[in-house]
Amino acid sequence: MEQLNVAVIGGGQSGLAAAYALRSRGLTPVVLEASDQTAGSWPCYYDSLTLFSPARYSSLPGLPFGGDGDRYPRRDEVVEYLLRYADHLDADIRTGHRVRQVRSADHGFALTLENGSELAARGVIAATGGFGYPNLPTLPGLDTYTGQLLHVKDYRSPEAFTAQRVVVVGAGNSAIQVATELASRASVTLASRAPVKWFKQRPLGGRDLHFWLRITGLDIAPLGRFMPDPPTMAVIDDGRYRGALDSGRPERRSLFTAIEGAKVTWEDGVSESIDAIILATGYRPDLEYLAPLGALDEDGCPRHRDGTSLTHPGLGFVGLEWQRSLSSASLRGVGRDADRVARRLTKHLART
Repeated sequence: MEQLNVAVIGGGQSGLAAAYALRSRGLTPVVLEASDQTAGSWPCYYDSLTLFSPARYSSLPGLPFGGDGDRYPRRDEVVEYLLRYADHLDADIRTGHRVRQVRSADHGFALTLENGSELAARGVIAATGGFGYPNLPTLPGLDTYTGQLLHVKDYRSPEAFTAQRVVVVGAGNSAIQVATELASRASVTLASRAPVKWFKQRPLGGRDLHFWLRITGLDIAPLGRFMPDPPTMAVIDDGRYRGALDSGRPERRSLFTAIEGAKVTWEDGVSESIDAIILATGYRPDLEYLAPLGALDEDGCPRHRDGTSLTHPGLGFVGLEWQRSLSSASLRGVGRDADRVARRLTKHLART
């Protein structure tokens, strides 16, 4: 069985940041990525996805994003950046290596891969992030709906919904972006339990919001430990999205109260046929491979403090929402968390 120093599970932004931090501390990580490229979930997002943070605030440690620092990069730019970062990173990255199970073993951990082979590692960093599994909420009658039902992870572009009646469920950035884009080709309702909350993209003096988050320290404040259930983030808007909702394209309604067949019933009792429902309801961590360790709680969430496991000192996490701060799951913040986790893991390995 091959013996590794540290196994990093996941080769997206979180895994790459973890590998950089470990190598900076003299360790030799091996990155195990399930897919055939080191871009994480980014290639799977919808075509028009655009970052809300400017390029100057959207880099991993050691390699600037490049280009105009004030632009807001699109999905394909982020994919290209991550592939470039992986090439730039002097680390052993193995694509097509899906980890199915991690168990405790003498002097560390045993990892079983999808092909049945096994690896041993003194330390493990779970860097599959918080966007592995779509969160599918329990909504009235949703399991009986006979129209097209999909999570936003399976949405790509509005053309397939031309002239249809569509409901987008959610109140976050992705829900607003997708609903507004669809409204140019379809009749769209944005449905959510609570009204949409807004942040101005440039609140003061023309500076981007992320400038103010950085200089005030709010972006790195260690608030994650006080947020076991991360809230829906306010929508960062330059005026386009709020204007679209104000004009009724898309319209916004409270969540439907019932579904029967393809018909949705709204709070006012009115029912109508809906061609498609798109759930923009977030994601859950992809960490089932850690279940044999007992490192997860009853909901499948990691037992950790600031990314260090509370059950196994040789196990760390990188890329979770609110792992430590507001920016933990973002390009701009994951490097800080990775460095903290790598520092603690290095100390643990030195002791053992």
